[in-house]
Amino acid sequence: MNRTRRILSKWLCALLIVALPPSAGAESTDWTFGGHLKYRFTFTDYPGNSVFREVLGSNSLNNSFETRLKFGGRNDKWDFKADYQGIFIHSETLKLFDSLPASPAPVNRVINDDRRWWDLTWSVGDDEKNALVHRLDRLNVGYTSDQTAWRFGRLAISWGNGMIFTPMDVFNPFDPAAVDKEYKTGDDMLYGQYLFDSGNDLQGVAIVRRNPITGNVESDQSSLAFKYHGFLGLNEIDLLAAQHYGDQILGVGGIANMGGAVVRGDLTWTHTDLDNVISAVTSLSYSWTWGGRNVSGILEYYYNGFGQKNSRYSLQELLQNPDLLRRLERGELFTLARHYVAASASVEMTPLLVLIPNLFVNLEDPSALAQLVVQYDWKQNLLVLAALNLPVGPDGSEYGGIEASADGLYFSTGPSVFAQLAWYF
Repeated sequence: MNRTRRILSKWLCALLIVALPPSAGAESTDWTFGGHLKYRFTFTDYPGNSVFREVLGSNSLNNSFETRLKFGGRNDKWDFKADYQGIFIHSETLKLFDSLPASPAPVNRVINDDRRWWDLTWSVGDDEKNALVHRLDRLNVGYTSDQTAWRFGRLAISWGNGMIFTPMDVFNPFDPAAVDKEYKTGDDMLYGQYLFDSGNDLQGVAIVRRNPITGNVESDQSSLAFKYHGFLGLNEIDLLAAQHYGDQILGVGGIANMGGAVVRGDLTWTHTDLDNVISAVTSLSYSWTWGGRNVSGILEYYYNGFGQKNSRYSLQELLQNPDLLRRLERGELFTLARHYVAASASVEMTPLLVLIPNLFVNLEDPSALAQLVVQYDWKQNLLVLAALNLPVGPDGSEYGGIEASADGLYFSTGPSVFAQLAWYF
């Protein structure tokens, strides 16, 4: 089955690469090339009662190199895009995926295309510490006219109005605490957009996926979604209807001005095989000048309807909430509880140096994750990102570490440091 998928995927690659119509001649096609090279380092400390300490010791070091080569072309209304990713990982935490397969905490794993329609990822020599990955993260052809746009292939989309938590964005959303959010992982889809004369638009997407166990394309693994975006005076509104992994989703969201601030929010209703689930997010953002420096701030409340009630995080309790576990495993959710508040600010210390303090608070434990991100435009085409993460909370809380099956041990981490140097070309 995997061999057949690879053969079909290679034929699809070739088809898309030659799909740019030569209607006006090759000389009229505008070709583009660019990309980046990133080196990333993380250090994580583990407290004495952490279950991770038994596998990794008192701390772990992770290194990775990632290159993205972007190739594209445009000929009249047609265009073509392809992004190659080469990733080398030397990470002590890779072994956690095999050593702690039942961990409810996210563990570092090598990216794959087990669920995606096309198998465009090739892994070489991955073991407990090292992995070399070659993949195509973008491969699509598009057509754009005055009122319509179509794209077919591997690409990424983002929907919803949440600034930190995104219940309306179910297509490979970012972890709220992720530091580098430059590129979302792509999916294999047909995407379309129609622009009305009023400026409103209707978007639709059909994402084809496979069952990771059987390798077969299945409807209950795929997604079909439509989103209408409109204007009500100076305000905006979004309406969502989707069939996603066999669940039905309806959503409404919007953006409104309130004085000098901006209010955003989304409300979603999900019908699963087990329950009807409401999730919501609302935020207030405001920009001002403080001490001669430009500052942008966000305060956001998030209600995760799939979360555990009353901070019940034991493995036995979590196993009784398969809707939550499925979304954690698919990378659609990153929180265990129901009620959260997050605050973030972007402080422009100089035109080249930006400080971004973030705070993520579980209101039910209570516990929190404090994060300080530094962004520095070091030189032309060189960008430095760094972050310090400090989890705060008692044993048994989400950020303090939920209880493991072994007595006296917790899925807990201590302070961690993230550093990344990116070169763009």
